[in-house]
Amino acid sequence: MAASKGDITVLLHRVAEGDRSAEEDLLPRVYVELHRLATARMRSERGGHTLQATALVHDVYLKLCRSERPWQDRLHFFRVSARLMRRVLVDYARQHHALKRDSGRQAVPLDDAIVISADQSFAALEIDEVLNRLAEVSPRQAQVVEMRFFAGLTEEEIAEALGLSTRTVKRDWLMARAWLHQRLNRA
Repeated sequence: MAASKGDITVLLHRVAEGDRSAEEDLLPRVYVELHRLATARMRSERGGHTLQATALVHDVYLKLCRSERPWQDRLHFFRVSARLMRRVLVDYARQHHALKRDSGRQAVPLDDAIVISADQSFAALEIDEVLNRLAEVSPRQAQVVEMRFFAGLTEEEIAEALGLSTRTVKRDWLMARAWLHQRLNRA
């Protein structure tokens, strides 16, 4: 079911007002996009990962529904979704890493421009750590990376969500990728 960006925003506002029927209408309209994002993120995870994209979507959606946060719009919803997916995957990686320390290492792509050497679960932890460090240096660049990599938003959507020009977002994305590439290759 294809829904316009405006339809989703209207439903999010109705959900915030306590409209239960809007909550029921929302899931089918955002599920496909959430599943696409989860599938893309799961491709970056280690082979044989026991967490499936569908389970990730359900976990994230339940957390989103329990949130008392008022949704500003569709972009805000997907930005928070991306952050939650990141947290779920990092928590899962921490659990897996605690069980299986220092197993064989392999290359893991983070976007086409960044490649690191690490076990997949270790990579998720390392990416999270490096993104947190980037957030200390440049919170806006960290937001751009999170929205681009984890939410799959376009530069135009990110610009709209953050109230920036597309050119600024492109510059932030390039600088952040270079910064991350440098840090991740050191590791």
